[in-house]
Amino acid sequence: MKLITWNVNGLRACMEKGFLDFVKRESPDFMCLQETKMQQGQAEVPLEGYHQFWNSAEKKGYSGTAIFAKKEPISVNYHINAEGHDTEGRAITLEYEDFYLMTEYTPNAQDKLARIDYRLEWERARRAYIKELDSKKPVIMCGDLNVAHQEIDLKNPKTNRGNAGFSDEERSAFGELLGLGLTDTYRYLYPDTTGTYTWWSYRFNARANNAGWRIDYFLVSDRIRSKIQDVELRNDVFGSDHCPVTLTMDI
Repeated sequence: MKLITWNVNGLRACMEKGFLDFVKRESPDFMCLQETKMQQGQAEVPLEGYHQFWNSAEKKGYSGTAIFAKKEPISVNYHINAEGHDTEGRAITLEYEDFYLMTEYTPNAQDKLARIDYRLEWERARRAYIKELDSKKPVIMCGDLNVAHQEIDLKNPKTNRGNAGFSDEERSAFGELLGLGLTDTYRYLYPDTTGTYTWWSYRFNARANNAGWRIDYFLVSDRIRSKIQDVELRNDVFGSDHCPVTLTMDI
């Protein structure tokens, strides 16, 4: 099974930069998107053979997630089952016979951590949701989780300490998420690999200089991590300030 997650930073713009050709060429079983910045129907996404699931923000041109799946799911959930977290289109969960697949666009804590309280509320609600799912069947979770967990996960950890995405609070929350019994698939396979990132600022030639952050993930329930075959950070693919991440599993 092949899964891809990608923060496209505006799907309509990404489609003008080769998105459809990329999906057709890769032919994943699941294509999970974050930051679609559109409502379903604002643009045609002609991907034959895929069921399309959209969760768009009430605010137009903001946030939003989508999953394109070859196999129809048993059920679909567009929330994390907590009040106050259902207006920004940040999560989709598909249920299958052997697993749940969840994609998420985690709220950004913003400059000077202006939204850190909301971010941590989201973290707590999502942990409860994931724990409930995992009690029933294994979970595959992916998306832009807006945090670099360890210093190895960003180019300049010392100067970014305390900034959004690398605050102690966010890193601790990510650790608590893993503590539920989830495995960071990339670090499981490549625990010591440096210089591998999924997001680069548009400023200061960051991508050309590979001054990036690894904030896009595939997490899986510990009990199915033996089924991980490979994880690729596709920094050769352009079209967004993030690159896609590909997971292949024997499931």
